[in-house]
Amino acid sequence: MSDQPSLSQGGMSPDGKINPVGILEPKLDPQDKKVLCSAICYCSTTPNVSQNGRNLKQSCVAQRLGELDEIVQGRSPYKPEVSYDMTKNPPQPILDSQTGNNPHGWIPGWISKYWDEDPEHPPFKPGRGMIRRPDVVIVKDPNKPPTQDNIKQVVEMKFPPDQRNARQSDAYGAIAGSKNKVVEMQPSDCDCNQENQDSKVPVENLGWAAAIAGAVMFIVTRGRSPRPPIPAPVPVPVPAY
Repeated sequence: MSDQPSLSQGGMSPDGKINPVGILEPKLDPQDKKVLCSAICYCSTTPNVSQNGRNLKQSCVAQRLGELDEIVQGRSPYKPEVSYDMTKNPPQPILDSQTGNNPHGWIPGWISKYWDEDPEHPPFKPGRGMIRRPDVVIVKDPNKPPTQDNIKQVVEMKFPPDQRNARQSDAYGAIAGSKNKVVEMQPSDCDCNQENQDSKVPVENLGWAAAIAGAVMFIVTRGRSPRPPIPAPVPVPVPAY
């Protein structure tokens, strides 16, 4: 998805210039929105619950999408809770050193092992935004790390009463490479009363990306939708030079 313009076009002024009429909010592709809305709607009504009884809706979304990524062997384009080192330019994802693609599972351990031992890092100070963790990063190629050149969009999910955070949005824009690639979602953006959010077209007829999306919805809805087959990705032919 290409960067979206920040201004919509309005009428012409007397001197021939275009008058902007409003800011265009970044949008998700319909398939991406369907998948993420499935997670939002499920977790709005069936959230994870902490030991002290708090509803952990964002944790629920991360768990659903994380389960999917495991089942499809890291080939889901929806990567939940990837932490980024914001002291790098561009910000760099903090990944498991063994796999090279998966988010690191224990950030305090990574800070102790890598941050504190790196002379190029400034001293780590909690709460200063040195590390940021978006709710979901949508990647272009699931087989590559979620670095800026592979990021399609960054998605922040807000469940009431969470409010928009300007500093957080700016940081996510730095991660994605553009504010126009940062999307904020909340339950009101989704039709959570819709009985069936699945496509009526068999996923095997829609290709690899749609099959993955179908598998996402199987996971995030806890098996309420039919589990689709996951075909092997079709290799892209390389032209001879």
